[in-house]
Amino acid sequence: MIDLDENRLKLAKELVATHVINSGNNNVLDEVKNIVGEEGVDVAIEAVGLPATWNICQEIVKPGGHLANVGVHGKKVDFEIEKLWIKNLTITTGLVNTNTTPMLMKVASTDKLDLNKMITHHFPLDKLEEAYQVFLNGAKEKAMKIIIENN
Repeated sequence: MIDLDENRLKLAKELVATHVINSGNNNVLDEVKNIVGEEGVDVAIEAVGLPATWNICQEIVKPGGHLANVGVHGKKVDFEIEKLWIKNLTITTGLVNTNTTPMLMKVASTDKLDLNKMITHHFPLDKLEEAYQVFLNGAKEKAMKIIIENN
C-alpha cells in the first residue's frame, strides 16, 4: 500500500498489507522495485483521484499488468501512452456500483477484514455537515471510514 497518511499505512499493515510505502518520504518506484523486482507490480489500483497517484500507478505497473482506476478525478491526468503502449496493459475504470455491491457485501460478511478497525467515526444524520468536515480532513482527524446513522 502506498499513501501519505501514516494512520492509513498503519491500518493497512494491521489488516492485510505485506508492505507499506509512505510516498512523501520515499522514492516510490525504487521502493516498489526493492519489494517486487525491476518489472513492477501485477496490479496498480489508483483510488485517490489525483494526478500524482495516477502517475505513480503508471510507473509501477509491470508489462502485461493491470492498472485499475477507481479514484474520482476532478482534474485532468496525463496518460503517458509513449511509455505505456509497449507494456500491453489492461486499464479499467469505474466505481463500486449496484452490479458489484452484492460481491462487496459478501466479502464484508466473511470477517476476513476487521471492518470495526476501518470504521473510525459514527455520526447521526443531523450531524452530516460535521461528518463531511471530518471526511475532508481525514488525515488530521484520523478518519478512515465514517458511518452516518439515521436515528
